[in-house]
Amino acid sequence: MALRNPAELADALPYLLGFYPDDSVVVVALHGPRGRFGGRIRIGIPTSADEWGAVSEQVATCLEGEVRSDGRRPEGAIVFLCQDPGAGQRKEEVMQRLRPLAQALRTACGAREIPVYEALCLSDGSYWSYCCPDSSCCPSEGRPLGATGTSAMAAAAAYAGIQVRGSLREMERRLAALGSGLAQEQESALDSASSALVPRMLAPDGCAAVRAETLRLARSLLDRFREAVPDQADSALADEYDDALLGHDDAAAVILGLQDRRTRDRAAEWMEGSDSAPALRLWRALSRRCVGPYSEHAAAPLTLAGWVAWSTGDGPSARVALDRALRSDPDYVFAQLLHRAFNDGMDPEPLRRCMRKERAVRQAEDKRGSAGPTTCSVP
Repeated sequence: MALRNPAELADALPYLLGFYPDDSVVVVALHGPRGRFGGRIRIGIPTSADEWGAVSEQVATCLEGEVRSDGRRPEGAIVFLCQDPGAGQRKEEVMQRLRPLAQALRTACGAREIPVYEALCLSDGSYWSYCCPDSSCCPSEGRPLGATGTSAMAAAAAYAGIQVRGSLREMERRLAALGSGLAQEQESALDSASSALVPRMLAPDGCAAVRAETLRLARSLLDRFREAVPDQADSALADEYDDALLGHDDAAAVILGLQDRRTRDRAAEWMEGSDSAPALRLWRALSRRCVGPYSEHAAAPLTLAGWVAWSTGDGPSARVALDRALRSDPDYVFAQLLHRAFNDGMDPEPLRRCMRKERAVRQAEDKRGSAGPTTCSVP
């Protein structure tokens, strides 16, 4: 469908991304004479205005060199700046504060012969155009965004099966470590599990036993999550429900066990069918349990959450989980590989087929009584 004015562009943004961006710069590439939407770039808005110039140059370079459709460089772009007011701040102040960033992005893209046809600010239910000089069209107080789900774009997205999965802030929250009292209890359980399990995992004669114990426990938790399904209408309440299903000691044992690559790869097989939904909930819940000095341990459950989300068609959640996995541990190889494949637009089915084949081979070997590797492997 054609989008002809700033109001329609502002309404379309969450459907283009699959979520509502918070504190974000979003740039959408345009192709062809009709301005067909191409690739999207989303980054956080730098806190310091001193960084805006450099970030604008980086975004323009990425737009020119990496975001392509049909192998062609973009012929134009749309810029969105999305940020709600802070405490004691008005949304009009947000718009004015971000104006230099919009100009920096327009200049950087224009220098590469990629004209910015529209630059919009979205804040607290209103939008402004940085490109429109007509105050009668774009007043200083902004224009209100339409009610959610009532526009032609919303109807078209619903018909196409496109879902908006909440806000970026909400998706980030679902993966963030627990706070206050629960975190202290979980950290203590992780300390105890580390003292008990790590020496066994490092011993050739103990790793196979730890791997088997971890997978049995994880499978029992998966079944528990399958049988107890929360109301998904409120994601925060759903996550609290899942957190209550998971004891500190069980969470600690699985988190430590997943640091072994072979254990993690076995757990990654729970990516489809009736396993996928409870597995995604379990990996999210375990990610929230990686507290304090164990924050790097979150790379394993975060990557598994990203993998299951990608495998089941939830691209926005997959991107957020994989981004967080790499923030937790930039050198985590499994997250690097999945992140690259996802960004390259690959189909996850070949990887699923590989996992199914490995599972079939392993099951055949188990029937013959063949022993697998006994040493633990950490990526």
